[in-house]
This record gives sequence, structure tokens and C-alpha cells, in this order.
Amino acid sequence: MQLKRIITGVMLGTAMLLPTACQEVQTSKRSTFKGQYFAARGALESGEYTRASRSYKALLAKSGPLSTRLRLEYAHSLLRENKFKAAAQEARIISETEIGDARIAALAVRGTAEHEIARTAMARGSRDETTRNTLKSAARALDEVIKQGKSFDPLGSMAERRRIIGQELAQL
Repeated sequence: MQLKRIITGVMLGTAMLLPTACQEVQTSKRSTFKGQYFAARGALESGEYTRASRSYKALLAKSGPLSTRLRLEYAHSLLRENKFKAAAQEARIISETEIGDARIAALAVRGTAEHEIARTAMARGSRDETTRNTLKSAARALDEVIKQGKSFDPLGSMAERRRIIGQELAQL
């Protein structure tokens, strides 16, 4: 009888502490770099672009050898958040310092962001040299992406954007 009370007490105590223990594990996972990265990535993938951008920005300071990858994902989240100037700036850092796939991916983000910057300017009636130069820069970035073939533009969306940029340049 006494043993039964002890076992019941232990089981009740464990049951009461279990939710607290789970919360502590969850919190400690989020406090690690890996946990913070997955939280940022999850926010990006679920459409919470402001949260993703904030998380990636915080991670960049301590990213070490992962800085290129994190900066690219940060640039992508900024692009999705419609912060085109910031996205272009972050992508430019990668496209001017890296080689290979990271550079090409950054050029895709950069070209898209610069095109959106120019489109915003044109929608406001701006048809000046700055707008023209922004479109030209977007075109050059996307030309580099398109040269890589289907692996970087499997659906042709970059090629289509590049075609539109050509039309917009002809109208300026």
C-alpha cells in the first residue's frame, strides 16, 4: 500500500512537470544558433517575411562560415517582404564577392529586386537615368542567371522577367 502511494506520487509529480520540461527544451533549442536558423527558415517558408528578415539579420552577426548562405536567405526574405532596396543591397554583397551557385542565386535575387525598384519608380512617373540604370543592372544580373541554363531558371520565370525588362527599357 505504501509503495503504491509513492509510485502514484512520483507519477503525478512527473506528469505535472512534463509540460514545463518540454517548454524548457523548446526554449533552449531556439536559443541555439541552429534553433534560431530553423525558426528563421520556418518563418520564411510560412510567409512570415518580417519575422524571417528580423531573425536572419540577428543571425548574420554570428554566422561565421555560414554568412553567405544566411545573407542570401536574408536577401530573399527582404525581397518577399517587398523591401527591394535592402534585398538588392544584400544580394549585391554576395554577387560581388562570391563565385559559383551562391553568386548566381544572389544575382537572381538582385535582378528581381532591382527590377521591382525600377517598376516602382516608373509607376510613380519616373523615367530618368537612375531608373534606366536600375533596369540595365537588373537585366545584366538576370542575363548571368539565364546563361546558367535550366538549373537556375527551370520554369523560365527569370527569362520572362528579363524579356519584360527589355520591353521597359525600349519604352524609356
